[in-house]
Amino acid sequence: MKTISSIGTKLFLLVSLLFLTCEFLIYFPGQLSCSWPKLKTGKQSSTIEPLHVIFLADTHLLGQRFGHWFDKLRREWQMQRSFQTAMSLFHPDAVFILGDIADEGKWEDEEQFLSTTTRFRRIFAVPDYTELYVVAGNHDIGFHDYVHRSRLFRFQKHFDLAAVKVISKNNIVFILMNSMAFHGDGCSMCSEAYKQLRQVSEQLNCTRHQSVTGRQDNTKDRNKCDRYEKLPSTKPIVLQHFPLYRESDTICEGPDAPPEAEKSIQHQVRKDVLSKEASDMQLSLLQPRMILSGHTHHACYVVHSQGRTPEISVPSFSWRNRNNPSFILATITEDDFLWEKCFLPEESTVKFLYVIGGAIVILWLVRETYQYCMFTKAKRTKYP
Repeated sequence: MKTISSIGTKLFLLVSLLFLTCEFLIYFPGQLSCSWPKLKTGKQSSTIEPLHVIFLADTHLLGQRFGHWFDKLRREWQMQRSFQTAMSLFHPDAVFILGDIADEGKWEDEEQFLSTTTRFRRIFAVPDYTELYVVAGNHDIGFHDYVHRSRLFRFQKHFDLAAVKVISKNNIVFILMNSMAFHGDGCSMCSEAYKQLRQVSEQLNCTRHQSVTGRQDNTKDRNKCDRYEKLPSTKPIVLQHFPLYRESDTICEGPDAPPEAEKSIQHQVRKDVLSKEASDMQLSLLQPRMILSGHTHHACYVVHSQGRTPEISVPSFSWRNRNNPSFILATITEDDFLWEKCFLPEESTVKFLYVIGGAIVILWLVRETYQYCMFTKAKRTKYP
């Protein structure tokens, strides 16, 4: 027998199921189809376990200037659920976020910066066995001409960064770069960055030289190399916000590549990509085996330096910037870098489910209400 109470209870359960599906369960199916790339049998060349790493970019946590409060709430909820789902499914050794963690960091005062970083730590919380690293983006500290020293140092101090920072894990070397510091105009930030870049290059060369000869050839080389901590003798992986120089995105392909209308637009040097001079210097001094960048909000795979150095431009992780965000799952060893892209639910899919689910709930409610009214009317007729 239908009652108002029973109809209300069922309505609550149906709406709750729709909400649970669209806000929790939807983040699992796509990620369950992803997995860590597997090394070929017998490929692993050392006893050290492969490193499992997640790369993502451009989270753009909204501040107080732009974006409606609901937009802010919605985007942060989507990123939190997606990221925490990934943590529970993949258990990575490390996570690297390639800049622009905030949308308005370049304008924030101390209180606003603290609020943003607190939200960031909550949304992108990692378990004890996972290490989280970020690089600076132009929205975090500003484009080169608008970088204020206090905001630069604030960001570097909070995330334990430098203009060029070396991280070694499982015999794998990562180099984190501040893209805004490679403008090449001799400013104090740039001078320090180029100095650190040359020091890291020297440190890498000392390691490479030792690994080939087993020793330094003279006292001068020994004294020079004694200043540096010895690194694993593998080519580094460079992580930064700006992509290396490319004229346009015409070579970019895939479902998350830039729209066709945007591909042929010429990139602005030092705004969209690094200058050719800075790019060539990085390639020459660091000799990386892989580069990962963000900034464009779209995906691209480029090979630099006469076909020797690949670069992956990682799309934005925020639904505010694209309909189909994604992140990179990478299995890395001393010799290999295997990666797979894992797509998140499309915004259009979530909206479609809400529309269809809402229509079904409304039709059910109309039917139940009609049947209840007819039953009540019949009862009154039978027992006037």
